[in-house]
Amino acid sequence: MAAPRPHIVVEDDPFPRLIQVVLDPETPEVRRAAFAHFFAHEVPDFPGWCDRLRSRLPWLFPAVVRLVSDEVALLASMRGALVAVVESLPIGPRAIDATAGFLRVIQKYGTVLSNIDQKACRAAGVQVLTLRRRANIACAEHALAMMLALARNIPQTNGLVSVEQLRAAGYSPTQYDRAHTANANWARITGTRTLYGKQLGIVGLGEIGRELALRASAFGMRLVYTQRHALASDEEAHYRVAFTGLDELLSTSDFVSIHLPATDATRGIIGERELARIKRGAILVNVSRPQLIERAALLETLRAGRLGGFGLDPHYDAPGRPDDPLLALGNVIVTPHIAAAPRFNSLDDFEELLTGLDRALARSA
Repeated sequence: MAAPRPHIVVEDDPFPRLIQVVLDPETPEVRRAAFAHFFAHEVPDFPGWCDRLRSRLPWLFPAVVRLVSDEVALLASMRGALVAVVESLPIGPRAIDATAGFLRVIQKYGTVLSNIDQKACRAAGVQVLTLRRRANIACAEHALAMMLALARNIPQTNGLVSVEQLRAAGYSPTQYDRAHTANANWARITGTRTLYGKQLGIVGLGEIGRELALRASAFGMRLVYTQRHALASDEEAHYRVAFTGLDELLSTSDFVSIHLPATDATRGIIGERELARIKRGAILVNVSRPQLIERAALLETLRAGRLGGFGLDPHYDAPGRPDDPLLALGNVIVTPHIAAAPRFNSLDDFEELLTGLDRALARSA
C-alpha cells in the first residue's frame, strides 16, 4: 500500500499556486496548461522543469495541496496538515491547534513574520522558514533603475548623439575650448541630477520597500518612510530609515517610491491633494499597482511641470494604447509589467522554497 500523501495548505495567490502544480497530481489540467503558457517565453519545457524538481522532493511529492483564500478557509483546511505556506494569512495558536498535532513546518512566502506567531510555533515545535523573494529584489531594482534613468534624463536624451538631433530636440550643443576645459556635456543637457545626498521617501516599507531601502542607502541617499505603523527602532537602524507622515514625506523628498498592496484602503492614496503637496521637481515611481495613483490627477500634475519625472510598472491598462497621453510626456517611463522579471525569479524562488521544505520534513521525521 502506498504511503499517504502529505497534506499541505497554501495561501491562494497566483504565484504560490505553482506549489499545487508541482506537488499535487490531482491539479486540474487547465491549471497546468495555464502555468506552462505563463512560463513558455522563458521556460519552453515547463513540464520538464516540474519533473526535475519533483525528483528532488522525496518527502513532499506527491502531496495533497489545498488552496485557501482567507482565515476561515485556512482554519477549516488545517486538520492533518504537515506544512502551511502563507504570505499574509495569520498563523497562531488556532491554526496550529487545528492541525491536531500534525503540523511540522510553516513557510512564510517572504521574510516579514508579522502574521506568524513565532512564540506559538516554538511552543508547538513547529519550524518557521522564510524566503527572500527574488521577484521582490527585481522590483526594487526596477524602481531604482527608473529613478536613475529619470534623474539622468535618459528617456529624453537616449540616442541624441548628433548636433542635428540635439537641436531638433531643443538643446543647444556646442564645442568647448579643450585647451582650457573639458568637453563634458557638449550637448548642454540641463536638469540632470544624482541620487547621492538626496532624500528618498518610501511609501510602504514592506518587503519590496525594504529591498529598495538597502540599495538606495548604498547610493548615499537619505531615507524616510511612511506606513500604518512604524518599525521597531532596531529595524529602522538596519535599513537606515526614519518614520514620517505621508504629507511630510511628499513635501520633503526628492524621490518618492510607492510600495503598497492594492486594496480598497490604498486605491487612489496618491491623488490630487497629495500630488499638490509633493516637492516641486520630485521624481515619483510606482512599481506596485497603478490604481494607487489617481490617473487624471497624475496627468494634470505632469503637464503642469510639478513632477521632475514619473516611472510606472505595470501600466493602468494591460495591454495599453499607443496613444495613451502618459506616453507623450518626455519625462515618463512606462514598462509593460516587467518589474519582477525574469520568470526564473519565481521558478528559483519555488525551487528554493520546496527543497527547503523537503529538507525540513526529513529532519522532523
